[in-house]
Amino acid sequence: MQAIDFVASYIDAWNHKDARCIADHLTKDGIYYDVPTEQHHPKPELVKYLSDFFDHDQHHYSLAGEVMTGENTIAFQYRVDAEVEGQVEPCWFGAVFVTLEGDLAVQISDYYKPVELAGKSETDKYAKSGLNEELLESYKLELTGLMENEQAYLNPSLTLPKLSSMVRCPINHLSQVINAGFGMSFFDYLNSYRIEEAKRLLTDKTDPQPAILTVAFDVGFNSNSAFYSAFKRSCGQTPAHFRRENRKFAAD
Repeated sequence: MQAIDFVASYIDAWNHKDARCIADHLTKDGIYYDVPTEQHHPKPELVKYLSDFFDHDQHHYSLAGEVMTGENTIAFQYRVDAEVEGQVEPCWFGAVFVTLEGDLAVQISDYYKPVELAGKSETDKYAKSGLNEELLESYKLELTGLMENEQAYLNPSLTLPKLSSMVRCPINHLSQVINAGFGMSFFDYLNSYRIEEAKRLLTDKTDPQPAILTVAFDVGFNSNSAFYSAFKRSCGQTPAHFRRENRKFAAD
């Protein structure tokens, strides 16, 4: 099964509130890891856990951005919106990291920032994580160094687990560092660096200038469509428009 098919099937199962189908994406001994609550659910227990959850769930799930793949791994971000028409509730985002064994998952790790936590302080949300302010700042410095000095974001297969290994930081702590320390999701944090590098390349004075598709791949995106979407969301215009505008300002 291709990564995009696995993700499409997985999200579809969530939207159909089909706990059995979600669990069937795991191997016999597979584990679903609910990261914010630090709960591990083996496949047999997952069906009951999700069935109870779906009794109260009124949300729609959709893919947000590109599906990232590595050797036996899949990573993607998802968006959660209120399912009931007229229900006033802000959307929120999560990210899933999958470790594969063949076509099935050995582990599915689900990172999310649920809306019901919106009124809590960052201190309250992470009170049990064991990550104090001093350690958080230390990880922030290490992470910033990797991004700004080593340009780790240029790696198109970079995932949160890989980055946590580079920072020498537990995955759940690194997720907290990015969420609480920088106020972003992992994907938004990664893409913020990629977009800044893309802006530099798009305004470079070399002749001829690189094609926009080349820029997209050079800064770490896996597809042109994902690059355009992230760039427009960040800059309010397409890469081509951004390049044209900067050419005009340079001429003036």
